[in-house]
Amino acid sequence: MSGRSNPVLITGGAGFIGSNLADRLASEGHDVLVFDALLRPGVERNLAWLKARHPSRISAAVADLRDEAALSEAAKDAKAVFHLAAQVAVTTSMADPVEDFEVNIRGTLAILEALRHRGARTPLVFASTNKVYGNLADVPLELLDDAYTPADPILRTHGVGEERPLDFHTPYGCSKGAADQYVLDYARSFDLPTAVLRMSCIYGPRQMGTEDQGWVAHFLIRALKGEPITIYGDGRQVRDVLYVADAVEAYAAAWNRIEQVKGRAFNLGGGVANTVSLRQLVEHIEHLLDRRIEVSHGDWRAGDQRYYVSDTRAVRRALGLSEPVDWRRGVAALADWLREQATAGLHETSASVEAA
Repeated sequence: MSGRSNPVLITGGAGFIGSNLADRLASEGHDVLVFDALLRPGVERNLAWLKARHPSRISAAVADLRDEAALSEAAKDAKAVFHLAAQVAVTTSMADPVEDFEVNIRGTLAILEALRHRGARTPLVFASTNKVYGNLADVPLELLDDAYTPADPILRTHGVGEERPLDFHTPYGCSKGAADQYVLDYARSFDLPTAVLRMSCIYGPRQMGTEDQGWVAHFLIRALKGEPITIYGDGRQVRDVLYVADAVEAYAAAWNRIEQVKGRAFNLGGGVANTVSLRQLVEHIEHLLDRRIEVSHGDWRAGDQRYYVSDTRAVRRALGLSEPVDWRRGVAALADWLREQATAGLHETSASVEAA
């Protein structure tokens, strides 16, 4: 960091959302410090891409979120922090709950403490997840066009709002939920300007999804390679999907309006207009690629939500967000990007850090 001062710190900045956000901020003239352990295959290429595009704006601290000294050093001059680094997969949390705890709770607390002790009221925007609402098993559902939909007309019209009670399921849900609450409480208890974005399914370029995380990209990758797709559950589960550029817009707006939104959590997704079931996405990809996709089914995964759609009225109003990209156009754009990566021999990477 020699000769540089007051960068924007992005933990997990070499990952999917982080690299898109870093690109946006550097393009606007901000110095950006990417803090990333580079543990996921492919993220090193995201970092190289950022440095090539913005050689005078992007710097990196290659370190683990659990390295509190390195984290504190990275945060000491930051003018803002976007905390995206996390253990992101429910399946991984079930296999190793302790590591999930250490990364997601202790790592978040470490960055909050670094900012508190600095005493400069540094803004922090935290990437949370819809999993903080649990599996929504109490919501009566109906089947409509191969997709679950709420029986309640208000919920069906608007989606899940921030007034929904928190209900942590799985170690991942617990760790992200606890981190979410720490971030909000540090605004209340220590007057840190913090905000939380509880994300639904973010997708788009620089996402190389896997079976455990990043399902939109994962489905496309498998289909483009002519490989079968495994769906866990019946495939009628529904999500609202949001193109990554729209997610980045929300993060930037949260920083710009941090004093107005500090201490608040918002549900961030594509909303009702960008709702799709897994089966419907497969059908759309088949149409997009003009080929059949072989699909098999596995057991439901722990804590899986049959239905989750974000009520985006609060986040759009508070942050002044425009209409999101239609999911069909966004999926086509991601397919084009993945084709380019396959042509360049980069299709085996897995760089997703989204919190679905």
